[in-house]
Amino acid sequence: MPVSILIPIKNEAANLARCLQSVAWSDDVFVVDSGSTDGSQRIAQEHGAKVVQFDFNGIWPKKKNWALENLPFKHEWVFILDADEVLPSEAEAEMCAIAANPTHPVDGYWINRRFMFMGRWLKHAYYPNWNLRLFRHRLGRYEQLTNVDTHSGDNEVHEHVIVQGKTAFLKCEMDHYAFPSVDVFVEKHNRYSNWESRVALDRYLQASESQLQKSNVGIRRRLKQISHQLPFREWLRFLYVYVWQRGFLDGREGYYFARLHGFYEFLSVAKTFELKKQSAPGEKESR
Repeated sequence: MPVSILIPIKNEAANLARCLQSVAWSDDVFVVDSGSTDGSQRIAQEHGAKVVQFDFNGIWPKKKNWALENLPFKHEWVFILDADEVLPSEAEAEMCAIAANPTHPVDGYWINRRFMFMGRWLKHAYYPNWNLRLFRHRLGRYEQLTNVDTHSGDNEVHEHVIVQGKTAFLKCEMDHYAFPSVDVFVEKHNRYSNWESRVALDRYLQASESQLQKSNVGIRRRLKQISHQLPFREWLRFLYVYVWQRGFLDGREGYYFARLHGFYEFLSVAKTFELKKQSAPGEKESR
């Protein structure tokens, strides 16, 4: 199977075995760890993965980009898989057909994710959710949206891969167990809102824009930037997930999912306002 696998982790013992079992067909699996203390390294080694330690400098590069630059991948094609994601069995044959053809005209592939929340698949909220994960590793790197410390950890979350070449879409879909509980959702989105607010502040101060490869993700990001200029963003986010994406068809789980995303948007707005006040000259002089 001529595809390498890259899995970034930190304390993922609860998810890692399930994730690694879904890519047991690959003979080149790298687990890039950030000092896990829950036995994740042992689980990775028991499944035959190569464990590499990553030391973050606080800004850049983050874990996935560092791995793409420094790991000795055995194969030309690499698939990036988070520990809370699971590939279906049919992914092996589809990816093998792509990677085994040296004259294949496409250099990167998007895969759709199915979000699992409160024990069920949300068939409408956050679906479809396309991510560019399979690509020729020499041609793909994650975008750098800011050069400031975002206080959000060492892994790329909102950054996306930019591939220097043609992209297409995989037929298979993978399951995403990102939020096994409300507690995990809140913890993750507290960190994610740190990223959102600090990137928003950096753009506010620098008036800079990133260059994202033309895609459905690029369209979503441009719409999101427009929404940042509108009032009541937290309610707009709720309505987007619950009404526009038809999260109401996902039952009570869809309602809670949409409300939690509205709260996440509220955190981002409040943190951005706080940071802007702290960076204002008048605010500094008054202290």
